[in-house]
Amino acid sequence: MRIRAVRRAELPVLQDIERAAGECFRDVGMSRIADDEPLPLAVLAGYQRTGHAWVAADSTDVPVGYLIADIVDGNLHIEQVSVHPRCARRGVGRRLIDHLAGHARATGVPALTLTTFADVPWNGPYYTRCGFVALDDSDLTPGLRAVRQREAAHGLDRWPRLCMRRGL
Repeated sequence: MRIRAVRRAELPVLQDIERAAGECFRDVGMSRIADDEPLPLAVLAGYQRTGHAWVAADSTDVPVGYLIADIVDGNLHIEQVSVHPRCARRGVGRRLIDHLAGHARATGVPALTLTTFADVPWNGPYYTRCGFVALDDSDLTPGLRAVRQREAAHGLDRWPRLCMRRGL
């Protein structure tokens, strides 16, 4: 498995990975999340252009997972990390996150942040195992509050959500 920058021609593959990964939410009663469409190609292209999009590619150089990140209040914020189910539970997501952490350290970014579902096993508990710590509402930065407001407007607050941080 190799982590590398996303190529523009691969953007539809990221959408396919996201759709496949989303199917797991049906098993925990979150069909609305499974039915949610991935980010549009134009949005993914923005991440690719700014150098904030990476893939985990298999031995034939085909992407099997991806991560996109924003800068939020001086930290790298994981907007999305998804792994195709056929490659799940093999450390692909963790390798993508660790790659982002290395990039952050190299560029002087002090932390990674993300928002996630609190009780979904491959969300909140998984990120805790990856070194993230849940933030209290009083610890949220203005940028993280704005992220949470956008998520609430999208209906994600139907299930318990967390903001998490991993210091570097």
